[in-house]
Amino acid sequence: MPVIVLIGIQFVPTTYNTSDNVSETDFVNIFNVPHDIKNLLKTSCYDCHSNNTHYPWYSKIQPGAWIMKGHINDGKKELNFSTFGDYSGRRKKSKLKSIISQIRDDEMPISSYTFIPRNANLSEKDKFMLDKWLNNLRDSL
Repeated sequence: MPVIVLIGIQFVPTTYNTSDNVSETDFVNIFNVPHDIKNLLKTSCYDCHSNNTHYPWYSKIQPGAWIMKGHINDGKKELNFSTFGDYSGRRKKSKLKSIISQIRDDEMPISSYTFIPRNANLSEKDKFMLDKWLNNLRDSL
């Protein structure tokens, strides 16, 4: 019976978080983001916190697709880099403070996300670079 259920749920469709265009309000478009910082954000943050997710192979298999969809929906509710430019100045500062704190505390990216795509893990050097750049950005707002 469990095998039949597992096979059956493969036919339940899911929606994907993809877009062909990058909005003018996207974080990397409104700030002068250095290439190395941009790559870190795109690799470790944008899949769950933007309007364009790059889906790994396991997202085509249920319940993996549902789990990913839940992570993406939750992530975008908290922070959406695609619409960052629409945030008020106060909210931008608050979000930057939260990003810095969560990276420092190893809360982001979440371990269930980095379990398979290991390249999304942030090294200590990566965290230091992000911390420094994001703090400078926050101070300049």
